[in-house]
Amino acid sequence: MRQFLDFEKSVAELETKIGELRQVGRQEDGAGLDGLNIDEETARLAEKADKQLRTLYSKLTPLQKVQVARHAQRPHALDYIQSLMTDYTPLAGDRVFGDDQALVGGLARFRGQPVVVIGTERGSDTESRLRHNFGMARPEGYRKAQRLMRMAERFGLPILTFVDTAGAWPGIDAEARGQAEAIARAIDTCLQVRVPLIATVIGEGGSGGAIAIAAGDRVLMLEHAIYSVISPEAAASILWRDPKMAPAAAEALRLTAQDLKKLGLIDHVIDEPVGGAQRLPAEAINRVGEAIAAELASVQGLSKEELLARRRERYLEMTRVG
Repeated sequence: MRQFLDFEKSVAELETKIGELRQVGRQEDGAGLDGLNIDEETARLAEKADKQLRTLYSKLTPLQKVQVARHAQRPHALDYIQSLMTDYTPLAGDRVFGDDQALVGGLARFRGQPVVVIGTERGSDTESRLRHNFGMARPEGYRKAQRLMRMAERFGLPILTFVDTAGAWPGIDAEARGQAEAIARAIDTCLQVRVPLIATVIGEGGSGGAIAIAAGDRVLMLEHAIYSVISPEAAASILWRDPKMAPAAAEALRLTAQDLKKLGLIDHVIDEPVGGAQRLPAEAINRVGEAIAAELASVQGLSKEELLARRRERYLEMTRVG
């Protein structure tokens, strides 16, 4: 069953009515009560709902984009891996403490080419969300990412990452095992690894937990994804001491894909189906695959030295832009 966001209420009402009419149509064989033509009325309402949906999504506010990015029915990292990759072999453990299922990854083939794939996985139902800790990794997750990236470098395999996390897990257990150090070393590994690294923000890119696997040669974002050092709610609580200021915080953070592209912090914005990736997951995943293939082809001809030099200059340039 489709889940609707607060600002989609008008579309939800229309689609509910369409569903009711279709149910009547199946019972009445095309004609309903009072001579109403069910098929014609359904088509009329569907057109109206589509128009409203296009209007809504053409002018989303930053906070509404945050809601879309967090939508529970958006495709997650494992959906992309299972749809875009073949011969996927998951690898587990950081060889230090244990395995963190908030961060998944392993060996795979992307359009026939061997790659290492890494992603933060939120889960799709209560059981899987608990198992994956809602996509918030602990130190062992980031150390697993480091291990996989170094393995990719050893065998000359490109790295593809999928980012969808509210941030690293802030629990006492994570802090006790060196969360900050693990994230810092993961970022350093991203910057130093001598193979192409293409990162894609598919939902929420939160703070260091996202950057830890996203400091690559190319950074892509879905149209309604977000990428920020802090959530709007947390920023509002800190700066204004008022959670109701979240809309202002979202605006100030410049966290949308469109803002980040203008600032030069990401490379490419991937268009989503009307209504967001959650409406047509297969189409959204296919668009991401096409974008990754194009970006990967653009860097694969570079030598190891060129890759590192360009990556270094890319991130140094971000510090120079006012």
